Amino acid sequence: MALAPRDARIRWTYAQCCSDIGHRQEAVTALEDWEKLEGLSAELTVSIALLLITSGAAYLAQPAVQRLMANPPTSGPAGVGFALLLERLHRVDEARLVMEQLALNDESPSANPERLAMSALLADRDGRHADAHRLLSAALAQQGETAHRYNLLYPLAAACDALGSYEEAYSAALEAHRSQLAFLERATGRASEQQSQLWALTARGCDPADVARWDSAGTTPRGGSPIFIVGFPRSGTTLLEQTLDAHPQLQSMDEQPFLLRAVARVTDRGIAYPSELGRLSGDDLDAIRCHYWDAVRKRVALAPQQRLVDKNPMHMVLLPVIRRLFPDAPIILVIRHPCDTVLSCFLQHFPSDLALLGRDLTALARSYSRAFGFWYAQWPLLEPRTHELKYEHLTTNFAAALDELCAFLQLPRHEAMLTPHQHARSKGFISTPSYAQVLEPVSDRAVGRWKHYQHHFSSEALTLLTPWIERWGYSLG
Repeated sequence: MALAPRDARIRWTYAQCCSDIGHRQEAVTALEDWEKLEGLSAELTVSIALLLITSGAAYLAQPAVQRLMANPPTSGPAGVGFALLLERLHRVDEARLVMEQLALNDESPSANPERLAMSALLADRDGRHADAHRLLSAALAQQGETAHRYNLLYPLAAACDALGSYEEAYSAALEAHRSQLAFLERATGRASEQQSQLWALTARGCDPADVARWDSAGTTPRGGSPIFIVGFPRSGTTLLEQTLDAHPQLQSMDEQPFLLRAVARVTDRGIAYPSELGRLSGDDLDAIRCHYWDAVRKRVALAPQQRLVDKNPMHMVLLPVIRRLFPDAPIILVIRHPCDTVLSCFLQHFPSDLALLGRDLTALARSYSRAFGFWYAQWPLLEPRTHELKYEHLTTNFAAALDELCAFLQLPRHEAMLTPHQHARSKGFISTPSYAQVLEPVSDRAVGRWKHYQHHFSSEALTLLTPWIERWGYSLG
């Protein structure tokens, strides 16, 4: 990139490499001036738009989307990519039309894996899971490289699960994780959960003597506090986010690493995190909060009297920095049956760092127990203002759960909150893996899903999860 800084293909390739190894912000930064690059073909414009959108920078991708809509590509990789872009924007009917045009423009009997995968994705959105299974199996037959099969294996596992073929779903997911970890080891040198951010951030907790100094350091936030939604991934945080975002006084943003950057600004000052947060002066806190809000303003435009909803599940392990920067911020901890949560993570394709946690169900159980062990060890020391919300309560007693939540937030309930799926459709883009599921009405059909895979939970995994099952009143029955 240094040798050819204006070359569009080189720039996109560099950004994609950044994204692949988990440096999402570097990927976005590399593409901020994409419109000035040289050699911008339709295929590259599609690829840049997709990368920006999936990196949580949809605002930078809007000119690319408008350019493509004005002159839609309907052949080759650009056409397939454009269909994928439309699907991610929930313009599914338009994506189907692009794929139909592709079929007319290229009648070759053996479609490439990308085209087969795109057709499978649309089949899955239509509920045609058997067709999705057939198409993905055909695509996998053409992809022999182990480290690149996971992009097809994860959706295959989902199709098998939807068809009730649970053993095949488990096998496909297990192979998917092995494939993705092979890729990550090749790309980053990391392949175990112990090398993840979650494990690093939970290696040590706050020092009680240090915490006792916090009130004397000037912690009154300027500009108010966000509402934080945290919890282990696949616990229902996206559903809750869309529910709150439907309220006119609240606005959410795509999952962003702004709190992680705040931690970096702490350590850049030579302060150990989290054991020396009391060393931050009032000016330090104001400066770090200012950086946070500057980053927020680049993602969302908060209207007067609107409050930010910052949803990022794994920010549960960043409780110390939340409590230090925003001492009165309301924090909603979303809880779901631990076995359902771990299973859902196992069947899900996560990018980079989170993928390190999911070698198998036992590895996921270890990380799950570590995350909640950290939360509940820090909670009595930091005394955050929190509300624990069970996913099962939210999906089976939606209105009652909303009333309790609004009371906690000191917010009047708004009728739009009762139909979060309709609100999600109006959003245009949702970056999380649940982007398609939150378009459906609230349902409890995913409750107890883990029982189909119960015999795959090792004794070690169940031993790790049992304390949490008992803590929240769940059962293994």
